Amino acid sequence: MDVPENRRWMDYRLDCDRHVTAEFIIRINDFIKYACEQDQFVAGGQKIRCPCKKCKCMRFQETDLVKVHLCMKGFMTNYYHWTNHGEPIPQMPLMVDDHSYYGNSGPREMYNTYEQLVMDAAGPVVGNYLEQEDMMTEDPNPEASQFFNLLNAANSSLWDGCDKYSMLSASLKALSLKADYGLSEGCFNEWVQFMGDAMPDGNCMPKNLYHAKKSAAELGRACVKIECCPGGCMLYYKEDEMLQSCKFCKEKRYKEVKKQGKVKLVPLKNMWYFPLVPRLQRLYSSTQTASQMRWRHEHHREPDILSHPSDAEAWIHFDKVKENLSFAKEPRNVRLGLCSNGFTPFDISRKKYSSWPVIITPYNLPSWMCMKREFMFLTIIIHGPSAPKKSIDVYLRPLIDELKMLWEDGVMTYDVSLKQNFFMKAVVMWTINDFPAYGMLSGWMTMGKLACPICMERSKAFSLAYSRKVSWFDCHCQFLPEDHEYRSCKKKFTKGKGETSTTPRRLTGEEVWERVRHLLSVEESKEDHSQGYGVEHHWTKRSIFWELPYWKTLILPHNIDVMHTERNVFLNILYTVMDTKGKTKDTFKSRKDLEEYCMRGGLEVQQTENGNFLKPKAQYALTKQQRLSVCEWVSDLKLPYGYVSNLARCVDRSEAKLSGMKSHDCHVFMQRLLPIAFKALPKPIWNTLTEFSQFWRENYFIIVDGK
Repeated sequence: MDVPENRRWMDYRLDCDRHVTAEFIIRINDFIKYACEQDQFVAGGQKIRCPCKKCKCMRFQETDLVKVHLCMKGFMTNYYHWTNHGEPIPQMPLMVDDHSYYGNSGPREMYNTYEQLVMDAAGPVVGNYLEQEDMMTEDPNPEASQFFNLLNAANSSLWDGCDKYSMLSASLKALSLKADYGLSEGCFNEWVQFMGDAMPDGNCMPKNLYHAKKSAAELGRACVKIECCPGGCMLYYKEDEMLQSCKFCKEKRYKEVKKQGKVKLVPLKNMWYFPLVPRLQRLYSSTQTASQMRWRHEHHREPDILSHPSDAEAWIHFDKVKENLSFAKEPRNVRLGLCSNGFTPFDISRKKYSSWPVIITPYNLPSWMCMKREFMFLTIIIHGPSAPKKSIDVYLRPLIDELKMLWEDGVMTYDVSLKQNFFMKAVVMWTINDFPAYGMLSGWMTMGKLACPICMERSKAFSLAYSRKVSWFDCHCQFLPEDHEYRSCKKKFTKGKGETSTTPRRLTGEEVWERVRHLLSVEESKEDHSQGYGVEHHWTKRSIFWELPYWKTLILPHNIDVMHTERNVFLNILYTVMDTKGKTKDTFKSRKDLEEYCMRGGLEVQQTENGNFLKPKAQYALTKQQRLSVCEWVSDLKLPYGYVSNLARCVDRSEAKLSGMKSHDCHVFMQRLLPIAFKALPKPIWNTLTEFSQFWRENYFIIVDGK
C-alpha cells in the first residue's frame, strides 16, 4: 500500500548493523506522547494499546513497555493511521476507476482490524451502497430494498450528534471485542447495557448479544452452525435434522453436560457454513464492485496472452458447450473457484487438531481484484481432531445444494450500476488444492501405484526393490514426442530399456462420468473401496461435485496448487544437495536401488575390506565446509523489506543445514537464490539446477493461470 510520507520512518527501524536507529526512537517518543494526550484511549493512568507486531493493539501496556516492544519487534503491519490511539479515521474514496481503488495497492491495509470487519460485513465501501439510490430508474427487488433500508438504518448515528460510530459499527466493534477478549455472553450483555445507559437517551446501542448478532446477520453475514456426526458420516441437515444418532455408525448426536444443577445437551461436533448467495448479491449492491463484475466480459482480450482466467482454454471451452450457452450469454453470471486445505493451529503444543476452511473466489472481477482478501469468501469451516479425508463431501453438502440452486434457478439480484434486476446464476469452474486434497475432492486416491490421475490404470509406477517405495522413475518418457532421442536411450534412464508406449490420453468429463456413475457417494455408503480398487482403478467414491449438472462439461475440474509443488520440489533438491540427515533422498537404500535400475558406476555402494559398506561421495552433494559457507551466506543475506521472511532463522550452523522455510521462502529461493547458493557444485550439475530455476522463474505465472 502507499505509505503516508510522514510515517515512512515506521518501516526503517533497524540500520545496516541491525541496531535501532536514533530517528526511530525519537519518533516512538512522539507517538507515545501523542497517544497519552488522547484521554479516551488511555487506561489505568499511563497504559495505552501496544501496536507492536505481537500485541497488535489488543493489549494495554505501560508506556515504557510499549517503547521496548516497538524497538524489539516494530509496529504491526500497515498501522500507518493510528486509529486505535485517537487519530481520526481517514476518509475512504467514493468514486474510483479500475485501478485506483483495487489496484496493486488496495485500500484494505489502510484500516485497522475493526474497520476491515465493517468492510467485510457490508461490502468494500459502505457509503457507496446508498450513494446512487436516488438515481435508480428500476425499483430494486424486495430483498434488495430491504437490504438498502437496513443498511441505511445501520449507518444512522449511534445517537444524535455522534459522528464517530453508527449502530452497525458499534455492533461490529462490540462483537469484535467479545471475540478478541473471550467475553462470556453474560459479561457482554451487562457491558453493552451499561454502555447504552451511559449514552444519551435515544441511542441505538445493541441491548444484548442477540441484537448485536442480528444487526450483522441481516446484512447477509449470518453463520449457520450445523451439527454433524463426530466420524464425519452425516450432517443433521434437512430431512435428517431431527435424528438423535448417526444412521451409519449409530454414534449419539449429543452428550449430556451438567452445569449448575441442570443437564444440557451439547452436540458432539458441528461445522460452520456461511451462505454464499447473500455475499454474491452484495457484489452487485455496491457501486464499487457492480460494474467490475462485468469486467471479464468487457475487457479487451489480447490473443495468445493469458492475463485472466477468462482467457484460459477451460473458460472458453465452457462457454462453447451447448448446454452452457444461455449461462454464457449473461455477463453478470458469476464464475467461481473453490480451494481448500487443512492446517493444525496447535501444532506447537502437539495437540491433535485439524481445521479445514473452504474458500470461494469470484473470477468475474479483474485480476487485480479477485485475489484481494475481501473477495475470498470463507464458506465452510470443518474442524476436528483429524482431516475429513474423503468424507469432506459430507461437509460440502450445504454448499453444493446452494450451487445447484444457483445453476438451475438463480436468484433475483439488483445491479446498482445498471439499475436493473436480473436472475444471477453461478458455476464453480474448478477447484485448486495440493495433491492430497485433490484426491479428497475428486475421489481418485493420490497414493500408491495408480496415484496419477492422468495415467490412471496405464500407470508404469513400480515398487523399489530396497526402499520399498512407489516410484515413477522414467515414466516421463512416454509423454515425449515419438521421435525424441530419450525414448531410445537405454543408458541414461532405466538401464537396457527404451520407451515405445504412446502418451496416455486425458479422459473427457463425459468419459470420467461413465466410470464413476455406478460408484456410491460417501453419503450413501461408508465402505472404503469399491470392487477392483487398486488393480483396475483408484476411485474411492463418486464425488459430490458430479451432482452439479455442468461438472462433466469442464476440462479442468481439479487443479494442483503450483506453490505446493514448487515447495516440495525445492525442498527435495535442498535436502539432497545439503545432505541433510534424515531428509536427503540420497540414502544407502536409494543407492542400492540405483544399482538395480540404472547405470551409475560412480555412485554404487562399495564394500570395504573389513566388510562394511561405503556410500561414495556424490558430486551433487556439498561438503560440510561448503554447506557451512551456504549457511553463512544465507544468514548474512540482506533482502528488501517484505520480499521474504527472515531466512536467518532457518539456518542451523551447528549441523550445517537449512530448515523451517515457509512456502514463500521456498518460492523466492527456487527462482532467485538457487544458482547463487549452489555455485560450488560441479559445472554440469550447477548448469542443470540453474536452468531448472530459470524454468520456474519464466513459467511460474503461466502455470498458475492454468496454461
